Amino acid sequence: MQLRAETGMNRLFGQVRGAVAGLALVMMAAVALQTITITPAYARGAPDSFADLAEKLSPAVVNISTSQTVTGRQGGQPQVPGLPEGSPFEDFFEDFLERQGRQGAPRRVQSLGSGFVIDPKGYVVTNNHVIDGADEIKVIFADGESLSAELIGRDAKTDLALLKIEHEGDDFPFVPFGDSNDSRVGDWVMAIGNPFGLGGTVTAGIISAINRDINAGPYDDFIQTDASINRGNSGGPLFNMNGEVVGVNTAIISPSGGSIGIGFSIPAATAVAVVEQLRDYGETRRGWLGVRIQSVTEEIAEGLGMDEPKGALVAGVNPEGPAQDAGIEPGDVIVVFDGKDVSEMRDLPKLVAETAIGRAVDILVIRDGSEKALSVEIARLDETETADATDGKDEKEDESGTAQVLGLGLARLTTANRNEYNVPGDVDGVLVTYIDPTSAAAQKGIRRGDVIVEVAQNDVRSPSDVSDRVEEEKASGRKSVLLLLASGGDLRFVAVRISTDD
Repeated sequence: MQLRAETGMNRLFGQVRGAVAGLALVMMAAVALQTITITPAYARGAPDSFADLAEKLSPAVVNISTSQTVTGRQGGQPQVPGLPEGSPFEDFFEDFLERQGRQGAPRRVQSLGSGFVIDPKGYVVTNNHVIDGADEIKVIFADGESLSAELIGRDAKTDLALLKIEHEGDDFPFVPFGDSNDSRVGDWVMAIGNPFGLGGTVTAGIISAINRDINAGPYDDFIQTDASINRGNSGGPLFNMNGEVVGVNTAIISPSGGSIGIGFSIPAATAVAVVEQLRDYGETRRGWLGVRIQSVTEEIAEGLGMDEPKGALVAGVNPEGPAQDAGIEPGDVIVVFDGKDVSEMRDLPKLVAETAIGRAVDILVIRDGSEKALSVEIARLDETETADATDGKDEKEDESGTAQVLGLGLARLTTANRNEYNVPGDVDGVLVTYIDPTSAAAQKGIRRGDVIVEVAQNDVRSPSDVSDRVEEEKASGRKSVLLLLASGGDLRFVAVRISTDD
């Protein structure tokens, strides 16, 4: 095969634009657990070679082959391309699609991924998406040995799965989990896996970032690496230079499915806890607090009298959850959980999930501008569960029970307008009947039919209540006011700027 070098700036710029336009998140692979004794191979700086490390670790890294029977094509019936009616190509494509199973004939589909052995007794870690829906799972070692695997358990929220294999003879080679919390940006790492079906492929790079949130699930906390990770690396291990698994490769960002140096691994700290539960129970058993939370923005922080935005704002409390019994209230901001700072909203779900069920935990909340210590006993998470405009100036409530405040037309709740706006019977507050499209409230996404339940953490039942609370916030020097809204039964906090005309 002869390779040709393409020249020309226009062609180069076209390639760059195409790569950026095609950027997509491609879910891939990762996980690991237990022991091969490795003497640290390298001192500070770049290693001279990864050969010794790769030779010792590769026997415990396996290919995962799955197969399943499907009927027809995924995503429904395939469509004939848009061809002119009567075109001779119509018959061609009709025949082709018929042969490819357009009539829904059952067929076997196979896929490949990666995994690694974490225990000499034959426990294997991989990604949930690698084995999801499989009728048959096989684990293939580097020497070609192929063994049928039993699915012990899987967890879609962290994309992890645990398999079990058996054979006669010696114990299986295996690798240990390390402490991913000790990993630092810039540390050398090495990945071994089965990209594009090429088993036993070794790649190396550094940790590019930690604690990445890629919107893959509720517990995102990924390690980012530039070690080459491609399709088929899913479920494979990411090693540190001590030969310990610090991550399970699970996703890449790529315009074409190939590596561009942005890959993501599930940290070992997350994987270990999940794998242990899958091994012990065949399922995950996560902690549950029973609150609905949202981020604390700068405006919300000001509305709550906080010096800076931090913590997780409680937007709602489940009446049957442990938070209710502990005295947690909507409007509380959880800033410390079990001695650990909650710097931002997404920290809390992971901390709660990792807490032992039945354990009493101390938390610190900010309520009405002051800190309040509470204690809560963590329960188990059920995994099946998540008027016409006037002149635009605000007025006090008139005889009809309506008013305009913050650019919002407000009305008392009545049987008639509850029915008109489908407001649930258990929601009390003040109905929004109009929104000035140029107002700050409109920019915050407030809509007709929303119900203002609280203003500045005070219950409101009439438009004049809202006006009074807004005036009090304005008089105290606040630049924004915190509203608790009910939208179709769901609660959320919104901080709305107070204009000089309010």
